[in-house]
Amino acid sequence: MAVSNNTEEATTIEASVWGEFFINYEPKPLQRSEQWMVERANKLKEDVSTRLQTCNDLVERMHLVDAIQRLGIDHLFKKDICGILSVINGSEFPSSNLHDVATRFLLLREHGFWVSSDAFKKFRGSDGRFINDVTDDPRGLLSLYNAAHLLVHDEPELEEAIFFARHHLESMIRRGDLNPPLVDQVKRALHVPLTRTYKRVETLHCMLEYEQEEGHIAVLLDLAKMDFNLLQQVHLRELKAISEWSKDLYGHIELNYARDRAVENYATAYILFHEEGLGLTRLIFAKICALIVIMDDTYDSHATIEECRKLNEAIQRWDETAIPLLPDYLKKFYCKILNIFKESEDQLTVNEKYRVSYAKKEFQNLSTYYLQEAEWSHQDYKPSFKEQVELSTMSSTVPLLTVAGMLGSGEAVTNEAFQWAASHPSCVIACAKIMRFMNDIAAFKV
Repeated sequence: MAVSNNTEEATTIEASVWGEFFINYEPKPLQRSEQWMVERANKLKEDVSTRLQTCNDLVERMHLVDAIQRLGIDHLFKKDICGILSVINGSEFPSSNLHDVATRFLLLREHGFWVSSDAFKKFRGSDGRFINDVTDDPRGLLSLYNAAHLLVHDEPELEEAIFFARHHLESMIRRGDLNPPLVDQVKRALHVPLTRTYKRVETLHCMLEYEQEEGHIAVLLDLAKMDFNLLQQVHLRELKAISEWSKDLYGHIELNYARDRAVENYATAYILFHEEGLGLTRLIFAKICALIVIMDDTYDSHATIEECRKLNEAIQRWDETAIPLLPDYLKKFYCKILNIFKESEDQLTVNEKYRVSYAKKEFQNLSTYYLQEAEWSHQDYKPSFKEQVELSTMSSTVPLLTVAGMLGSGEAVTNEAFQWAASHPSCVIACAKIMRFMNDIAAFKV
């Protein structure tokens, strides 16, 4: 954190590398009309739903759910999947195959069902070590590796499973034992485990690879491609809209030191909430991200310490009467903060408008944290590691983004959920610490 002593000293930030690309971008015409694609997707959805409901083999049904999830169309079958997993959780599992057992473990834990790590005991010998038979099962090892990453604290047996599976998978790659598409799946998982990937990116890989799998279900692949292409049209329209909005924003506030990260902001929202019904969530989230970037650049690299204090005072007051407090160059930005939050509130239903107050409070908190960092820099204060972690965790933006991501989520999110998020529970703090450490590692210069 470096606070300027003179606003004239600050360096102009390079403009967005994307320029007006997405404003001017015209995607290639679809081979079919969107209306035809929607009707076709609905028919395919009915076929898949029927298949889910009529499949009587528990293991086959489980792998059907797994394929649906990997192909990125699970959002179309949430009710069916929940019911199937409830049955699987309450039934004796008939398979002793490592791939099957690990897939069951992963799916159930991923969807909130508790499964004991004892599920993998059958693959260990009397000495507690994994038996040799599984070392020649690359698909089983890959499934074990991915599933074990859903471990919680004090599960050393799953930590051991990760090490064991990784060791043997790496050996298989070195020896050239694996063929496509399995070898590609293993390499990606060893780089980033399946449960930690960007789901939408992984979906692209899966669609290409699923077609190569023996016994793949054509209707699933057809629906996945149709759904992906339909959603892509939605996302491109939104990206164009947010790019135009950002151009207007930066043109209005005239802060040439502030980074324009419109595309990156939308990409984050897209990764987190890609479903068609969450368009409002994506747009509100991206706009709040834009405000965060500008506020961060103001506190971090441009404003004097006195200007930082005035900006924070105005943000805490959250009223147009605070405008005279600010230096002229920040007045338009401050008005935009008020307007964007008000516009977001106007886009919500009457029963949802209360949600914006939670986001506003977190934005005010973030401003206070940014000011504290600026004060430390101004005073040349060297905080202890504990002090630094505590403050930088809260200034990571995760508490605010947690709430921002819930604003446009419809009736699925209750007031109790907002109260929970606003209490900064341990999972939010843990995510904030991870984000802060990863950000600092990436930014570190030797």
